[in-house]
Amino acid sequence: MQGVMRGFISGVDAVNYRVGRVVMYGIFVLMGVLLWSSISKTFFLPTLWTLEMAQFIMVSYYILGGPYSMQMGDHVRMDLLYGGWSIRKKAWVDLFTVFLLIFYLSVMLYGAISSTAYSLGYWQTEPISYLFGVIIGTEEVGRLEQSSTAWRPYMWPIKLVMVVGFFLMLLQCLSELCKDVLRLRGQTI
Repeated sequence: MQGVMRGFISGVDAVNYRVGRVVMYGIFVLMGVLLWSSISKTFFLPTLWTLEMAQFIMVSYYILGGPYSMQMGDHVRMDLLYGGWSIRKKAWVDLFTVFLLIFYLSVMLYGAISSTAYSLGYWQTEPISYLFGVIIGTEEVGRLEQSSTAWRPYMWPIKLVMVVGFFLMLLQCLSELCKDVLRLRGQTI
């Protein structure tokens, strides 16, 4: 069982590490879009796409960078008491709180899947089976949702990023859960 847990931990951590290292350079893409926005508004005609594209990039940066941040232990936490606790006591507290986070992320993932299915033109009650059907090619895409702004981009790409981000965060939470179990058993990670 410990071998399976260690394999799961190393696999999930490797994926989230690589995704996080790539996504962290998205801040430079965001800066480029905002710089172009400023230049075009000052010297040329203002562009319609820059503000909304900057929002999409920031959402991607935040959602896909979350699992990496959790893995590195860089999330904000109340360190007033936590910092002075032993590794074992931290593992017990983390073990309890990670279940709350897993529940929250499961609800968020379901909502993201439902929203993505809606953006692909599905208005029924089974969004998960529809989305998997679209992926494997057994379901057809309906009328695609577009933003209500003047630029009118399709919404499914950013909603798909949210699904992937919540799924990776959920996997990282399960990895952290396994790490806490191993710590409580006296194992090193």
